[in-house]
Amino acid sequence: MAPTAGSGSAGPKTGILRRTRPDRHVRAALERVADAIVQTAPRVPVRDLAALRRQFPGLGPEEIADRLIAGAVRGSATVGAGIGAAAMMPAPPAMPAELAAEIVAVASIELKLIAELHEVYGVRAAGPARQRAMAYLGAWTEERGIDTAKLVSFDAVLGGPMRRRLRQQVLKRTVRNLPSLAPFLMGAAAGALMNRRDTRKLAERVRDDLRSRQVPWDALLPAGGELAAPGGPKGLGGAAGAAGAPRGELPGGDPQAPPPADR
Repeated sequence: MAPTAGSGSAGPKTGILRRTRPDRHVRAALERVADAIVQTAPRVPVRDLAALRRQFPGLGPEEIADRLIAGAVRGSATVGAGIGAAAMMPAPPAMPAELAAEIVAVASIELKLIAELHEVYGVRAAGPARQRAMAYLGAWTEERGIDTAKLVSFDAVLGGPMRRRLRQQVLKRTVRNLPSLAPFLMGAAAGALMNRRDTRKLAERVRDDLRSRQVPWDALLPAGGELAAPGGPKGLGGAAGAAGAPRGELPGGDPQAPPPADR
């Protein structure tokens, strides 16, 4: 009896290769985007509570959180619209790169927002700058506030369950952002809409979690040098980096820092 397709020594092997080769390509692409986010996270400039209170004088936690969320939503919408506009005449080889750039840019905006919401609600991550960055990255992947009793190391992010959750989050964002590659101006409108919705949804989930564990400002220890990023003014959660970080570090500028009304 002649071997049929999918049978014999070559059949199953060929079938397995056909099934697994696309999966390997997809996984490799997700890994590259996840690596880019991990490497970017410690370099995201974040304002500490003192800097935020100076920038928003007279406002309480809820009012400042409203301003931060509104700024982040505008920033992520701008990124989505920009990617969509760039894809008006989409070239298929450039599409994966455009999607990857959008996801990393929006992740940077959302990481900054998450870290500053933790400052506003008094639920600060502990440890050096990179460790705090990894904690906030974990909050981004899980869409909730950090567990202050759990220290997140850089190695923990590079492997294990957190790495898998990070890949899943990247995959979810990739699927959601596909409409931004639509031709003409439809992609720009879709990209802005999807990013605005996703950033607001993430912000509200994290905010609700932090609100339930909020620590009053007068009960917080001064941040002092503990939050300063070692080796320079930049760094996630650094007091010096928050005050001295130049504008324009994130795509679309610093969306959470609107100019004062008297300018």
